[in-house]
Amino acid sequence: MKRKRKIPLVVLSDVHLGTYGCHAKELLHYLKSINPQTLVLNGDIIDMWSFSKRYFPVAHMEVLRYIIKMSNSGTRVIYITGNHDEALRKYSDFILGNLELVDKLILDLDGKKTWIFHGDVFDSSTKGYAKILAKLGGKGYDLLILINSLINWILVSLGREKRSFSKIIKNSVKKAVSFISNFETTAAEIAIEKKYSYVVCGHIHMPQKKVVKTEHGKVMYLNSGDWVENLTALEYKNEKWKIYHYKKSDYPNQDNKEDKVTNDIVAKILSN
Repeated sequence: MKRKRKIPLVVLSDVHLGTYGCHAKELLHYLKSINPQTLVLNGDIIDMWSFSKRYFPVAHMEVLRYIIKMSNSGTRVIYITGNHDEALRKYSDFILGNLELVDKLILDLDGKKTWIFHGDVFDSSTKGYAKILAKLGGKGYDLLILINSLINWILVSLGREKRSFSKIIKNSVKKAVSFISNFETTAAEIAIEKKYSYVVCGHIHMPQKKVVKTEHGKVMYLNSGDWVENLTALEYKNEKWKIYHYKKSDYPNQDNKEDKVTNDIVAKILSN
């Protein structure tokens, strides 16, 4: 059995458990391959906007169970609330053993102040009437994920590589690209003003690691990405940050068949 990688700090965000696009099985493979001292879940882990009793597969539940198991085994697990799991915010500052629930987090990493938060505070579409429109837009996004899953099922059957059409569309729309750029700049500028060395966000599903400089100083901006389109996490070890990208080839002993979630999605589409 392959030895687990020991990592001081791992940051995950935007898993969206309870949605068709969530790659829970792949995330479970990753979690079982690491032994982090601290695991930060930076928002939108459970998608309460799209939560349905009709759709919460075994693999999704297994992710939650394994995270609790990690907590019971000594890993400090810090759950930072996001906009899709904002219902948890009324329980902020709750602590149970190694499990903590907070709205934001400040850590000292080898003498460097680190600011970690989800990032929806910068997004006006998560508030008021715009939030309702965002939820409606989310339904269209879920439909796109369903269609994408069916197409990928066909592509894999033909021996072709999977493709993420939602990611392609997002990266090609100027407004989305502009929003991401503004988001990163805003987070970095505030972090510089507050004298942080690192600022770590989620929310926009765009993995990133870059140094941002202004006339007032500099900061390293990081984003953990997501487990819907990019399948990424942030790892901090030996005073360095790295973006982890999930690759199926890293888990040769795992089942090579398409996961049950994808098959369930295809079956659902074909039965309607």
